[in-house]
Amino acid sequence: MVMHAGTFKPSPRKKRERVGRGSGSGLGKTCSRGGKGQTARAGGRISLYFEGGQMPLYRRLPLRGFNNSRYQKEFQIVNVKEMDKLNLKEVNPSALFEKGLIGKKDGLVKILGDGEIKTPMTIQAHQFSKTAEKKIIESGGKALVIGKQSENEKKKPDNKPGKE
Repeated sequence: MVMHAGTFKPSPRKKRERVGRGSGSGLGKTCSRGGKGQTARAGGRISLYFEGGQMPLYRRLPLRGFNNSRYQKEFQIVNVKEMDKLNLKEVNPSALFEKGLIGKKDGLVKILGDGEIKTPMTIQAHQFSKTAEKKIIESGGKALVIGKQSENEKKKPDNKPGKE
């Protein structure tokens, strides 16, 4: 096949502009950056929020509202019907993790009351819904809250000297 000058296709890739190669190139001297100053320097772009030293809008406006996401506790949820399938006498977060019912071993666990529980078992969790606690106790088991002081521990008297 014979190639003719009119049959060449232009390259799909655009060549990068080589700046600073003399005034004849059209991109000499200031290299299309304008005059002197911050914008002529490398990395000399200012942020979108900069207003020339004037107090920016995001700092002029007051903070509004409150977001509780920084302080909220995230619970891993397990239903009572899933507990009945475990066939264990004592259930705690590490047992739930081993059986694959929760994803994090160290996370907080909450037991919800969806489903039925027939076998009596002692369940330890960080929180229980009222219906879950009711169903566990009705089946003959115990619902123990992890990290909560018992009533006897709360009412211990101070044994500090000088106090009577």
